[in-house]
Amino acid sequence: MLDPVTLAVIQAGLQQVCDEMDLTFSRAAFSPVIAEADDRSDGIYSAEDGSLIAQGSKGLPVFVGVMQFSTRTLIERIRSGETAAPEPGDIYIVNDPYLGGTHLMDVRFAMPFYRAGQLYCWLSNTGHWPDTGGAVPGGFSASAISAEQEGLRLPPVKLFKRGQMDREIWQIICSNIRVSEQRIGDVQAQASALLVGAERLSGLMDRYGDAQVTEAIAEMRGLATRQMRAMLADVPEVAVTARAVVDSDGVVDEPLIIALSLRRDGADVVFDFAGSSRPCMGPMNSVRATTLSAVYLAVRHVFPDVPISAGAFEPLRVTGIEGTFLDAHYPRPVSGCAAEVSQRIAEAVFAALVQVFPDRVTAAPAGTSGNFGLGGHDPDRGRDFVMYQISGGGYGGNAAHDGLSNGCSTIGISKAPPVEIMEQAFPVLYRRYALHEGSGGAGQHRGGFGLDYEIELLRGDARASFVMDHGRTGPQGVLGGKDGAVNRVEVMRGAEVWVPPHLSKAQDIALQPGDRVRVRTPGGGGYGDPAARDPALVAEDVRLGRYTRAEAQRLFGWTG
Repeated sequence: MLDPVTLAVIQAGLQQVCDEMDLTFSRAAFSPVIAEADDRSDGIYSAEDGSLIAQGSKGLPVFVGVMQFSTRTLIERIRSGETAAPEPGDIYIVNDPYLGGTHLMDVRFAMPFYRAGQLYCWLSNTGHWPDTGGAVPGGFSASAISAEQEGLRLPPVKLFKRGQMDREIWQIICSNIRVSEQRIGDVQAQASALLVGAERLSGLMDRYGDAQVTEAIAEMRGLATRQMRAMLADVPEVAVTARAVVDSDGVVDEPLIIALSLRRDGADVVFDFAGSSRPCMGPMNSVRATTLSAVYLAVRHVFPDVPISAGAFEPLRVTGIEGTFLDAHYPRPVSGCAAEVSQRIAEAVFAALVQVFPDRVTAAPAGTSGNFGLGGHDPDRGRDFVMYQISGGGYGGNAAHDGLSNGCSTIGISKAPPVEIMEQAFPVLYRRYALHEGSGGAGQHRGGFGLDYEIELLRGDARASFVMDHGRTGPQGVLGGKDGAVNRVEVMRGAEVWVPPHLSKAQDIALQPGDRVRVRTPGGGGYGDPAARDPALVAEDVRLGRYTRAEAQRLFGWTG
């Protein structure tokens, strides 16, 4: 048996391999969404069943479970003969949501890693491509009613064969996506990250020996399982219930309900989603892999000290999703599943767990990635462009302090690209970039504030699309705290102000030079009774302009 020090060193070494892959991917990528916003993740996965061995500390949490499922699907297809068997130097590409994925824009690469001529494990990564075809630039078609309207769907195929790119497959991809000439930089970056990972993993195994590393991986998995079970031991056998709401599916203007019943069953914890809404017509369906990953990441938020390993997920059983919009099958559209529905799932998990672990769990965070796609032609540069803007929001208050303002989304560490980078890359000007004042939910510890930004199109013509959420209801407050403010979208053409009928979702909005789009993202929910808030903290918020005096009096009963 490994001594604890060696185990800890190998565990840290495996994570460092993934961290270097992440860093390589971001530094070499062309697109701001990867290079600046870090919308990507890298990991190491079992050759036997695709289970997670290690993931980078700076990778998107939602991809933790998803790449586990996509790697497992790849292995199963290779064994069945549906997909060609791997050889050294091969790299597979896949973005099919129904094969263990998210939405089409999250493109996954997987590379076999060999030791002594035998397949030892898989290295895999996911990067958000700015466009994969479909009805609208950027892929977030708010009105899609089938998968074909969302873009090019790729089953697992070898994009690189024995180290060389398959030009025919690449030409097929380029013929079906916008600004294809700009994608080669992202592809090479994604492949390079895997090659760096292979080199670093080889070095680690050369140093400690294959047998010791293999033993460490098994021990890490078992340790993670035991730790997660210990953490969840206080979950009662009597069910705790919660729910979350999706504004609409973008087509039918009715809310979608996520119903959750949480209980302990022996050593496991069951997350039962029976009673959630049925599959929807629009793109707010979630595929099974994303739904399970959303549960995993929500629990990881609450118990971050448990090692990142497949073992951490073994005590978590997800049931009741069959026949609901949380278990989408082809051809249901799913562009909103990873960026939006997954965060509503996490919100439901938080709302249930806060009843059991009030000192550990926060009120609901903003819970939307604020997906804003803008595509058109830049006459000054003589080329087309596709711009993808993500944005942060307020975190929920918690037992110890107020929520963070303008934090990244629940599902990841992706941050909005710097304004200067976006203005340099695209024909836009940011007229406003500030906190969404007044948006934090009132509470003893208030929610953080969302973001308020406004973009003007400078030249050419363009089309805008939005797939966001929390436009109908704000993020939930807990234990007497109030909900955060809702998401708001406005399109301004001169004196005319247009608000999407679905509030947070719209597509194909024509823009001309001078037209502007303003987005105000949600604030986090409040934690605890607002009347119990320290009046000095309320006064400080008023002094800084975070709340008006009238808001402070109404929300907190402030008399200052």
